[in-house]
Amino acid sequence: MQQRYLFAITAVALFLFTGCQHLVNPSGKLWFYTHSTGTKELPDSSLTPASFIDLEKDGSYTSDFGHFDYGKWVYSKNEILLISYQHNKSVLPVSYLTDKEMQTGPAKGPFDNFESQPVSFASGVENPFSKENNGWRVKADAKETDSQIKNRLLNHFKFWELYFTWAFNDNIQYIDVRSTPTLLKIYGNGFALKPFDQLPAAWKLYFYDEEDCRKANEKIKYMFDNNAVAWPHTENKYKMFISAFQQLQQKLK
Repeated sequence: MQQRYLFAITAVALFLFTGCQHLVNPSGKLWFYTHSTGTKELPDSSLTPASFIDLEKDGSYTSDFGHFDYGKWVYSKNEILLISYQHNKSVLPVSYLTDKEMQTGPAKGPFDNFESQPVSFASGVENPFSKENNGWRVKADAKETDSQIKNRLLNHFKFWELYFTWAFNDNIQYIDVRSTPTLLKIYGNGFALKPFDQLPAAWKLYFYDEEDCRKANEKIKYMFDNNAVAWPHTENKYKMFISAFQQLQQKLK
């Protein structure tokens, strides 16, 4: 009798768990990669704490799993179907999903684990992960003019402004500033330009060639040498960086 009773409890618990998981939807959430499990091999080097997928409720998405992508998405039968702007299709099998955690990968692994972050963007213009604010991540397919390189840098600085604005508005205690490919070294109380030989490989690949990448560095070096950033007097680090990146955009225009 006791065994049947325990079996009934287990069956009900399993039903409730699977039922709740079935009702959870990854829509309207920003998912950041945290770690990989189910393998003894080294994790995919293209995945970092800055790797993300933003699954919007309107069926659009942006992602960066080593390269920036955007398009349309559909969730059905524990699978996320991604249809990129280039009409390429890919599938993310979802093996585990709650409001806060998502695990993707084949049934027997390995698995990539993600954690959701709060989002409250009124539009793509305010979203640091939207395609509008990530044009700087799209690799140039031809040599760029000085104006185009400047616009790439302006878009990059706009991303950082909105990234810190998002953290401030949503009261996020910690955000990663080391993993996103950038020409800046961001510290707790400021930033500095990285020497060219210390630039991340991913940053260099955004440009058509090394010459264009060097031009970008030279533009910012000249600006830093001739236009000091007026760091605001505030104890809030997010406000400090929001102001600084706004100033960089104004000085670069």
